Amino acid sequence: MKKRLYILLIFFWVIPSGFAQLKTYSFVEAEKLSKENPKPFVVFIHTTWCNYCKMMENSTFKNPEIITLLNDNYYFISLDAENKEDIYFNNHKFSFKPNGQNTGIHELATALATINSQVVYPTITILQSDLSIVFQKHSFLNSKQLLTILEKRK
Repeated sequence: MKKRLYILLIFFWVIPSGFAQLKTYSFVEAEKLSKENPKPFVVFIHTTWCNYCKMMENSTFKNPEIITLLNDNYYFISLDAENKEDIYFNNHKFSFKPNGQNTGIHELATALATINSQVVYPTITILQSDLSIVFQKHSFLNSKQLLTILEKRK
């Protein structure tokens, strides 16, 4: 019995520490860090009610290859498009803009996720270290698709 207990304790203590976690930054943190260590930004624009967004959070962004690639080569930012807090980025203040009762979209989400005059969730946007948009994609991306995109842009 003691042997099984020790094995379980070792398993739960050692195994989780072997898994890398995705480093997520705020816009302010990423912008500040980028001045000392320039890297592109990957911005994941999502909402709490979007099922495809949740699928990406629970599969694509849990993939060890994705985590390593993002942590080593990018600043990863997760942006809830319905966040009501002001965000300061690139010398601008971005705010939540209501468009009905209990609905609206954050100005920064609009700026980063608009493709062909449309905002769709989820959206992946890649910004160069000079903060210019170099890539945008609306839709669910599996690990293989995102790896291909990230490898081309790093």
